[in-house]
Amino acid sequence: MLKHLLLNKESTHCSTCMLGHLCVPGGLTPSEMHRLTELIKERIRIPKGTLFFKVGDPLTAIYSIRSGSMKTQLENESGHVQITGFFLAGELLGLDGFSEGTHLSNAIALEDTEVCVLRLSDLDTLTQEIPALQQQFWKILSKEISRSHNLVLSLGAMRSEQRVASFLLNLSTRFTNLGYSPNEFILRMSREEIGNYLGLTLETVSRLLSRFAKEGLIRIHQRQVQLLSKSGLHDLIKHEPNIKTK
Repeated sequence: MLKHLLLNKESTHCSTCMLGHLCVPGGLTPSEMHRLTELIKERIRIPKGTLFFKVGDPLTAIYSIRSGSMKTQLENESGHVQITGFFLAGELLGLDGFSEGTHLSNAIALEDTEVCVLRLSDLDTLTQEIPALQQQFWKILSKEISRSHNLVLSLGAMRSEQRVASFLLNLSTRFTNLGYSPNEFILRMSREEIGNYLGLTLETVSRLLSRFAKEGLIRIHQRQVQLLSKSGLHDLIKHEPNIKTK
């Protein structure tokens, strides 16, 4: 069950949040930061495995993940599920709904997660008052579009081992942006979910992770991954392998 938390003066706000540098543009004046603080009036806690929003729900807000992680997915009439994205702390969720005014995917918590609520009505007013915030928002939206394009490229042009290598390097970059280690992190998603996202089977993902470990590119124990040779992973993406992996 979702738990709604109303913020007060004692709550952690954008100016003191450890992830504020990801959501808030630099150089805001004290008055602008105060107005931004007034914008975030609510947080929502989402238990692991809980559906947060679904396809067709009205888009009334976007959500900044304060802790935890989420996945978005689509499901057709026959029940086939396609994962369309994984979202980590400090990233925005719900941006895909702007074109239609409704959510275009189902969002589910990969673990216990808490999000900050940015109501669209408040956001529209504030971006007019603070141009830097509007620029930051469009920058984040542009990154989301780029992420979608990269996924299409991955599924259409990359071999299976290149897809997995690219996925690990992408996570490394995102954890770096969060201020965490770029070389050692925990996979919040299962191997089956990774395979679904990349258009691969569970067996293929498991086999490739084992292969990367044998080749000294990574060290992996359950969901904990250590990147031992990022340059080797980059080389794998750039060059055609000798052996094709189906």
